[in-house]
Amino acid sequence: MTSFSLPIAFLMGLSPMEFFIHGGWIMWPIILLSFVIVTVVIERVIFTVREAASRDRESVEKVLERVEAGDFEGAIAVGRKSKDFIARILVYSLTHRDTSMANAFARATNQEMQRYNQGMPTLDTIVTAAPYVGLLGTVTGMMATFGALGEGADVAANAGKITGGVGEALIATACGLAIAIFGLFPFNYMNAKIAQAKHDVSDASNALELILSKDKSESAV
Repeated sequence: MTSFSLPIAFLMGLSPMEFFIHGGWIMWPIILLSFVIVTVVIERVIFTVREAASRDRESVEKVLERVEAGDFEGAIAVGRKSKDFIARILVYSLTHRDTSMANAFARATNQEMQRYNQGMPTLDTIVTAAPYVGLLGTVTGMMATFGALGEGADVAANAGKITGGVGEALIATACGLAIAIFGLFPFNYMNAKIAQAKHDVSDASNALELILSKDKSESAV
């Protein structure tokens, strides 16, 4: 039982095990989804913290300054000392300046963006699918309830089955929504980080292009 399901169990006056049992068979895929999403979220949070700590905008500026001065080898040397992902892109691009710098920049960018997008499709899928899994549990729970009502026996005799079906429906719905809500915030946060990374890459690309275009125009004069 994951931590975000425990408050729901507490509100219903059930122990975690009772909560899981009353949720019915749908709790197995729900618990699997919850473990996967917690794992992905933790990994992405660690990745974000590490990337934030390794950002070195000063080194990126120094690389561009060396390029502007025409010292490509010096720019590569400065970039290789940095752990900044923009610096890595610039270093890879500059080392391939005699063949195709634009293609090298695009390839290095794709590799870095792949690191940022890792786990995001899984997170997106679970955030989208979890409420539907909960809804499936709601349907099966209500089917059990109507089945108990349609048996023709005394309603009081089937009270346990009726309340059990309603409880299963409510638990499944609550867990599905809890998983989706839990994953939605880090999903949007990581999307914002990816957008910022793309902006930084685009800014570095424009800066490098302006510097090289300036050098070419000065050489032509």
